[in-house]
Amino acid sequence: MKNKMNNRNHWKVYKRVSVVFFLAVVALTVVQRGSINMGAPFQLERHGHMDASGRVEPGASPEDSYQGIKSFWKASKRQLMPKARATTQKSRTTEDNNPRTWDVTSSNCSANLNLSSQDWFKSLEENFKQFMLYRHCRYFPMHINHPEKCTGDIYLLMIIKSVATQHDRREVIRKTWGKEQVVGGKKIKTLFLLGKPSSVAERANHQKLVEYEDHIYRDILQWDFLDSFFNLTLKETHFLKWFHTYCPGVRYVFKGDDDVFVSVENIFEFLESTNRAKNLFVGDVIFKASPIRKKENKYYIPLALYNNTHYPPYAGGGGFLMDGTLARRLYWVADTLELYPIDDVFLGMCLEVLQVTPIKHNAFKTFGLVKNKNSKLNREPCFFKSMIVVHKLLPPDLLHMWNLVNSELVCSQKVEIL
Repeated sequence: MKNKMNNRNHWKVYKRVSVVFFLAVVALTVVQRGSINMGAPFQLERHGHMDASGRVEPGASPEDSYQGIKSFWKASKRQLMPKARATTQKSRTTEDNNPRTWDVTSSNCSANLNLSSQDWFKSLEENFKQFMLYRHCRYFPMHINHPEKCTGDIYLLMIIKSVATQHDRREVIRKTWGKEQVVGGKKIKTLFLLGKPSSVAERANHQKLVEYEDHIYRDILQWDFLDSFFNLTLKETHFLKWFHTYCPGVRYVFKGDDDVFVSVENIFEFLESTNRAKNLFVGDVIFKASPIRKKENKYYIPLALYNNTHYPPYAGGGGFLMDGTLARRLYWVADTLELYPIDDVFLGMCLEVLQVTPIKHNAFKTFGLVKNKNSKLNREPCFFKSMIVVHKLLPPDLLHMWNLVNSELVCSQKVEIL
């Protein structure tokens, strides 16, 4: 009897110990999971709040940033791309059938072989043949998208055409005129437009670097078409569609190249003087330009593509300024016209359909300050101080000129062109 009592007591003790051990294990597991789930978001948040120069904001240690960078390079493509893919999925549309997200999901586009048998097509150079065969391919999926850039009321959206390999140009722009800021309560946002890297041999490496750059700065829009000279028109149409889809609250758009000097201060001064002019489109406008027929010229156009004597008025693509409402109207017109190999001329064709004449302004210099490239006037900071756009500055020159113009520069007088 005594032995039975002892066995029962032992069994009760054993059960209690087992239950306590089990509860301890469960509690420890919950605590560990809780600490992991709590830690990760804060680490990602700290890394995501870098400023435009790449420095981490106060409250985030360099070690946190380093961990975030390491995690990017360890991540596989499958981990990096879901966000970009998600933006290309078809979504609900508004009552007037306007998409609320980028709704192009496939790059499948076959050549229009019906042209091959036509005599005028056979006479074209190879690059124009390629252009014509795929001219009907208008829109492509997005690799990288940032619709959040247009959240809320944006006074000025800075849009810069660039290519994958020109990261040094983008870096200087972020540090100078393209820096995102709020001026007098008015928000300025910046985005770079890219296609796919053109070098087949280095495409994977260049693409990875672009993704990493965007991982840090969150300011790149990239589509699944090849970055080439003729595809600059695709970059134009894709931006207009993107803008129409995501940017209902943007007041003005500046659009330019990644090798220009821009004065945001002078843009603001000019816009204040316009008193919200309707259909504003201003830049270095060229009137009655003739198509170039010399084959060795970069801008050569065969008669088969354009047989008129003159182009409609258009602004040099180095940099121009337009009203946000007009940009949305341009999207609808661009969708009705055949694509043209020269992007700024194509935009002039769209303006002609809308019966909008672009305004020529002397503060937009898309061919340099003076025609003589060796002239010292092209390197005079007091002239730059009065300009809105000056084209053709490589990164070291742009940074140098920016520092000069924004230093304690004393000029005899400001040129009266604004």
